[in-house]
Amino acid sequence: MTANDEWLKVESLDLEGQGVAHNADGKVVFIEGALPGEEVQVQVHRRKNNWEQASMTALRHESSQRVVPQCKHFGVCGGCKLQHFHLGAQVATKQRALEDALWHLGKVKAERVLRPIEGPAWGYRYRARLSVRHVIKKGQVLVGFHERKSSYVADMDSCEVLPPHVSALLLPLRALIGGMDQRDRLPQIELAVGSQVTALVLRHLEPMSPADLARLRAFAAEHGVQWWLQPKGPETAHLLDAGGPPLDYLLPEFGITMPFKPTDFTQVNHLINGVLVSRALRLLDVQAHERVIDWFCGLGNFTLPIATRAREVLGIEGSEVLVARSRENAALNRLQSNTSFVARNLFELTPADLASHGAADKWLVDPPREGAFALAKALADLHADASLAPGYVPPQRIVYVSCNPATLARDAGLLVHQAGYRCTAAGAVNMFPHTAHVESIAVFDKP
Repeated sequence: MTANDEWLKVESLDLEGQGVAHNADGKVVFIEGALPGEEVQVQVHRRKNNWEQASMTALRHESSQRVVPQCKHFGVCGGCKLQHFHLGAQVATKQRALEDALWHLGKVKAERVLRPIEGPAWGYRYRARLSVRHVIKKGQVLVGFHERKSSYVADMDSCEVLPPHVSALLLPLRALIGGMDQRDRLPQIELAVGSQVTALVLRHLEPMSPADLARLRAFAAEHGVQWWLQPKGPETAHLLDAGGPPLDYLLPEFGITMPFKPTDFTQVNHLINGVLVSRALRLLDVQAHERVIDWFCGLGNFTLPIATRAREVLGIEGSEVLVARSRENAALNRLQSNTSFVARNLFELTPADLASHGAADKWLVDPPREGAFALAKALADLHADASLAPGYVPPQRIVYVSCNPATLARDAGLLVHQAGYRCTAAGAVNMFPHTAHVESIAVFDKP
């Protein structure tokens, strides 16, 4: 048991951004707010047989990488965990987390470590979900992120990671909601910033009154935003008023415009997404005669850039709705001649399923946090027994974009140890500065 007066030496950060130390008994202690190399005293909040969770109460030796957080709400707001950690050290820690996951979980070591992808540290968050709460005891409405480890909404009037023009909307939004008839029935506002317009999706639990709709229209006219209304699930989101510029983001290197809805999944950091797509295509090294499959293609974020380079690209996604939207985006960008899209369950794949989509020279794989286990397992099964899909030729190269180093490491273990690939490169992507979230990219090649 860790005593309140015991000094602990912080050894590293975990994937949640907590300091990791061992107490005098050898038990692991996870410490909120502590950084590697520091000596701290703690208050333990939770005890288990093999670990404890604590917060820092005293600091005797401060890390040289500790900095003053830029945001005045840091420590209360749960949107960021690492503003007190130098940005360069954040990136290095994420790279190390990726390498550690690959080795400890997948027994894989990349032959080449890629330079991390990083960009602006502030004002980068073009997608966000803001909670709304009418706090009767305070006599006001709060709009923002949740407090750290709490269901309460942080009392914030600015946000350093939101674009400045969106941060400036927080107080006007509080005033707007506070004056609405339904202020107790409006739980969230989803934000999506496009190349020409800022969209706000208002979740409402009851039909909107004419007076409230008029207030929304007046706010939109004053602040230059686009309101969407969402009465139920994300699929019910619709424009309050038609007209105005479309919501889209650009991939200028490839001459591509990507329309999207504010409730669609798109990367929160459009600048880093553009760099990531460029890096992925360079690593994929697509040639004009090649056929490529983009697994988990979404709206075509990678598919359409690949189509500007390849003879043919097939995008595969789990939703018929997304597939239809991908086709529309391909047509908009005049890339329908060498693109095709199909829907299938990507979490239940067999070797025969792989063969049914035909051989491809290369794959781009960009799964959700659950990873691409079924895909990697099917390749491994084919490597062990080619008779499962006679004549099928596996891809020569796979570029795997991941938002979860643990599932990437699991799948990398299958690809390297059971499917006959080498992990020739891997690197971190700092998509979410000041958070512990680790995005990454890895390359697998057939010998």
